[in-house]
Amino acid sequence: MNPVNVESAVTVRVCRLFDQSAERVFDAWLDARIARKFLFATPTGKMVHAEIDPRPGGDFLMVDRRDGVDVRHIGTFVEIDRPHRLEFDFSVPYYSTETTRVSIGLVRLERGCELILSHEDVLPELASQTEEGWKMILDKLEEQLS
Repeated sequence: MNPVNVESAVTVRVCRLFDQSAERVFDAWLDARIARKFLFATPTGKMVHAEIDPRPGGDFLMVDRRDGVDVRHIGTFVEIDRPHRLEFDFSVPYYSTETTRVSIGLVRLERGCELILSHEDVLPELASQTEEGWKMILDKLEEQLS
């Protein structure tokens, strides 16, 4: 892992309520057929490759073609505790050589679940963009599960 300068880095947090079970929401992150429809897919891009090895130490690769450029989103799973916690190291080499850490926690509710996402080591100047990106991803996840 090549962390950013921790003195200046920030953590971005996003929470979302889902009507679906924690198991269903959790499983969507590890199923390439579903994940390719929401994870790192942009409105103007086209997901051209999705590969997920869903185990601790396993890697994932999502490639979104944006204006003719293939943007790779890569990571390695650190923790997989179904359906409570998913943690992975994450980078987008096209934009930065830095690696960050994303943690997803799921809490069962009487109806559905709450997802709490934390993205650590984000450069301060990218915090707002990162937050908006995760909100868009979670919107798309909700669409896929509905």
